[in-house]
Amino acid sequence: MESNDTTDVAIIGAGPAGAAAAAWLARRGLHVRVIERSRFPRFSIGESLLPQCMVHLEDCGLLDAAQAGDFQPKNGAAFSWRGQDTAIDFRDKFSPGPDTTWQVERADFDLRLIEGARQAGAEVEFDTRVEAFIADDDRPCLTLVDTTDERRSLSARFILDASGYGRVLARLTGLARPSVLEPRCALFTHIEDRIVCPHHDREKILIGLHPEHPGIWFWLIPFRQGRASLGVVGDRAALESAGADDNERLWHLIRAEPRFAELLTNAESIRDIGRLEGYSADVTRLHGPGFALLGNAGEFLDPVFSSGVTIALDSALRAAPLVERQLSGERIDWDSQFEQPLRRGVATFREFVEAWYDGRLPRIIFNAQQTPRIRSMISSVLAGYAWDESNPFVAASRRRLNSLAEACTDDASSAISEVR
Repeated sequence: MESNDTTDVAIIGAGPAGAAAAAWLARRGLHVRVIERSRFPRFSIGESLLPQCMVHLEDCGLLDAAQAGDFQPKNGAAFSWRGQDTAIDFRDKFSPGPDTTWQVERADFDLRLIEGARQAGAEVEFDTRVEAFIADDDRPCLTLVDTTDERRSLSARFILDASGYGRVLARLTGLARPSVLEPRCALFTHIEDRIVCPHHDREKILIGLHPEHPGIWFWLIPFRQGRASLGVVGDRAALESAGADDNERLWHLIRAEPRFAELLTNAESIRDIGRLEGYSADVTRLHGPGFALLGNAGEFLDPVFSSGVTIALDSALRAAPLVERQLSGERIDWDSQFEQPLRRGVATFREFVEAWYDGRLPRIIFNAQQTPRIRSMISSVLAGYAWDESNPFVAASRRRLNSLAEACTDDASSAISEVR
């Protein structure tokens, strides 16, 4: 092993969380090294952003880099089930802040962000993986391996893990623990959608529920130039029973939902079917001696409602200022100043995910009787404003979702209007 290399901050992973943290810290004069296992551009799912992301992109100085991608605008989410259609429009939300965002091909989006971080002064090493880690309050250290299997060490004054599904430090430190969410499987692809329906709104992600199996749902995320991301999520056994291989399973299930079947009559896959399963994960804590975990490297919930990139960026913009302050000599309580506030927003998203799968949230979304005020509160959470505790559906998510779902079950418009 070569002699020890050093930096102020080492960041594992060049996705949105890593790029945002790197850009923020580098702009403040810190020496930042980003370690990325793959070579960009590279494919990733998680293509539908939320408006809350725009705040974080601006705060870390990467909004202009992202805007240069000319991505498909997004202003909400449309839902379809058994011939019923409804929509949540982010422009009619309760919380202040941006109300539109983008739907992005992540290969292009992520590359633009990490190049923006590089232009801000961060150094980026692709094709390099982390093999080992030593936690330390003053000089945590990584063992790095390149494509020629050459090993070297990199010590830092602080390390941020933004490795996404790789969850590098969670594995190396034994912090990983099972998620409270049920294990599920996703099949997905990119398509030439060839949609000719004049009423299809390309500025909204389309989410469909299987007409017979409520645990199975679909996404259609339109991009520019007539392309789209298409996927199905459900229990692995249910998906496996739908065909002989993943291609047959995906298209058989898609054809079962009337709206998707109508829109995608002429669609054609332009990449192989991908599979991701057992993706929900958690950790016992999000920080330790000389390190913190960002985004999916800590906890990942579920693809529904597209919270992944929002949580990743939020965690990065919470952690980066604390790193700067700690390296300036300030004592930081990472539990109260980082983990607890971050987890409060994640918990809000988790309540909505659980309400989606147990049927409460579909019952609410497809009920036309809510007041505009209640609808705007739901819209705010789905737009990513899961930390706005002035919103009753953030401050007491479970209780208010339960009350509203019960009112919708009774189909009592007066009861719905009384939910507070």
